[in-house]
Amino acid sequence: MGDLVIGARSGAGEPEGAGGRTARSAESAEPSGSVEDTAAQSAEDQSGGTDDVPAAAEEDEGSAEAPSGERKPRSFWKELPILIGIALILALVIKTFFVQAFSIPSESMQNTLQVGDRVLVDKLTPWFGAEPERGEVVVFHDPGGWLNDEPAQQSNNSFVRGLQDVLSFVGLMPSANEKDLIKRVIAVGGDTVECEGEGPVKVNGIALDEPYIFPGNTPCGTKQFGPVHVPEGRIWVMGDHRADSLDSRYHMDQPGGGTVPVGDVVGRAFVVAWPLDRWATLPVPATFDQKGLAAAEPFVPPAAGTLGAVGLWPLVRRVRRRIDS
Repeated sequence: MGDLVIGARSGAGEPEGAGGRTARSAESAEPSGSVEDTAAQSAEDQSGGTDDVPAAAEEDEGSAEAPSGERKPRSFWKELPILIGIALILALVIKTFFVQAFSIPSESMQNTLQVGDRVLVDKLTPWFGAEPERGEVVVFHDPGGWLNDEPAQQSNNSFVRGLQDVLSFVGLMPSANEKDLIKRVIAVGGDTVECEGEGPVKVNGIALDEPYIFPGNTPCGTKQFGPVHVPEGRIWVMGDHRADSLDSRYHMDQPGGGTVPVGDVVGRAFVVAWPLDRWATLPVPATFDQKGLAAAEPFVPPAAGTLGAVGLWPLVRRVRRRIDS
């Protein structure tokens, strides 16, 4: 091999013998070998490149699958408005159909309720045909002329006033614009109620024992009345602070003779919710459970078109008894 290499470098001619043919054959063989090497290397490069393509594809597929498998959590600040909106909608629904808060503005229900107390009012049971019962503390709209001289109590600060309007709209705060009153139901439709001298108050001839009356007051207060027959669909109401309550006694000269339409009743106040140190339920006093007090059977919704209400009436009665207990 060494001579062949030297001969090739010198460029000297060689005879056409066997040695010359052998040398040319060897020289011609070298390029083919290098061509094969080049072809083999190209094949390896191509095969190597081919092997790399699926690996890259797999990496791309993996990276493409990662976002779909792991969802990026939504920002808290993006979810906050949604949560607030849901909370406001729930509060509005609760206020409209279930429970609403009211503030006590006067001393007419002392000592049962103090000025500034917040009471929760049940608005659900009236939807099933329940009517106010004797002894319950109820909130009702002004039947006309009871609060003509009472100005709405609102803040002088426009921002505070606007915030109060929003919160009262959804039921999270008592409204300063609505003219509502809170009193105790003494007699219902069909009853006869009266009070002579210093009392006691009598319903259908039965004397009431009223330990909830403000200390030092008499059952009649400063104004005796009656006997008054309460029309169907109306109630006779009185404040527990008999000497400081402009209740049914003081509106006998108005339409309805001082009675309040049942349709104006917002609902029954069943608990003092605020302040916390005054938390208490508002049950019906035992005196209203006396035998013979009722002049008629308890109200039952008419059967026509109200079969669902009739079916739910026992449930409503049980709920009301639980509140009383």
